[in-house]
Amino acid sequence: MAQMKLKIGLDAKRAVCNNTGLGNYSRYAINVLSAAYTDCSFNLYSPVKKENDRLEPLLLRENVELVVPKLSLNNGLTRAFWRTIDLPLDLRSDNIDIYHGLSNELPLTIKNVCPSVVTIHDLIWRRCREDYAAIDRRLYDFKYSRSAKIATRVIAISECTKRDLINDLGIDPEKIDIVYQGIDPIFANKPTSAQIMETRKRYGLPQKYIITVGTIQPRKNQLLAVEALPAIPEDISLLIVGSLAGAYGRKLVDRVCALRLGDRVQMLYKVPFTDLPALYAGAVASSYTSRYEGFGLPVVESLAMGTPVVACTGSCLEEAGGDGAVYIHPDDVDAFAREATRIATDTVFHDKLARYGKQHIRRFSPESFARQTMDCYYKAIVSNG
Repeated sequence: MAQMKLKIGLDAKRAVCNNTGLGNYSRYAINVLSAAYTDCSFNLYSPVKKENDRLEPLLLRENVELVVPKLSLNNGLTRAFWRTIDLPLDLRSDNIDIYHGLSNELPLTIKNVCPSVVTIHDLIWRRCREDYAAIDRRLYDFKYSRSAKIATRVIAISECTKRDLINDLGIDPEKIDIVYQGIDPIFANKPTSAQIMETRKRYGLPQKYIITVGTIQPRKNQLLAVEALPAIPEDISLLIVGSLAGAYGRKLVDRVCALRLGDRVQMLYKVPFTDLPALYAGAVASSYTSRYEGFGLPVVESLAMGTPVVACTGSCLEEAGGDGAVYIHPDDVDAFAREATRIATDTVFHDKLARYGKQHIRRFSPESFARQTMDCYYKAIVSNG
């Protein structure tokens, strides 16, 4: 199909307000699509406007515009109502050709306004119920299920998510496209030795450490690495990068103390995104032992930096890691200790995994993401008549 000059609406709430997970995905999509399709224009719809250093450069592009409600929205309930109910009025007046909900949801009233695409990242609230309040689970079931059903097309970020959409929500597989998230450009080149050393010195890191990146919560299962650490050579430490809060965070800290690992476990909070490449690259191994994920982007980020990963079976991490990672059961402490030690101490094995990882992540390119997403837009427009 010949390239169309489209006016595309994107849900930008997360891009504006969130600096992790869904915010990263939203900014990535805005960045890659607006750079690849300069003849198209992109309206970013957000209920609020606030400073975000990682979004600001994108707003300088001629084909990108941030759109906020014309009337002041003074509270969260009013903002939610605009995003869920009133936004399609703006889409119609702005002559939007297609609207893309980047973070699991669409306005409930969009169906007869314009073609729509929704990206569904995962159905984690159904798999890891203990991580979500009952009211949140009911809300997500309603909002995200309805969004997937009313969307013209659905983007799933992995085969795992597509299976869940079909099996749990009854979504027609014919309207689901799998589009893997590409790697942020910040991971395009491995940091130099000098950059790695400077970052290690700035954070006071040891020469050898295993890194794990992600919010500290039961689903992420960071406790597995802590439990395994006593069986890993003593000159290797564990670096946990992520927000520490709640009962699981306290449990993790208590276990570190009980095992007398205080001198071998370091926790970093609010680490700038720009420091992650050097932190990954300086590690002897990476750990991502989540019990369930929609995709597992930290696996791909680590492989991009040449650091092999110990990951877990049970969801989609094999899709993310390919042959650049080893996979264990999420409760197998002995297996974690064995595989992490092998990666960290066996140079031949480490380098083989690193080489396979580099080959595997070629499929997660910005070019593939942009092309496949735009193909999804075209199919939605055509099928909408």
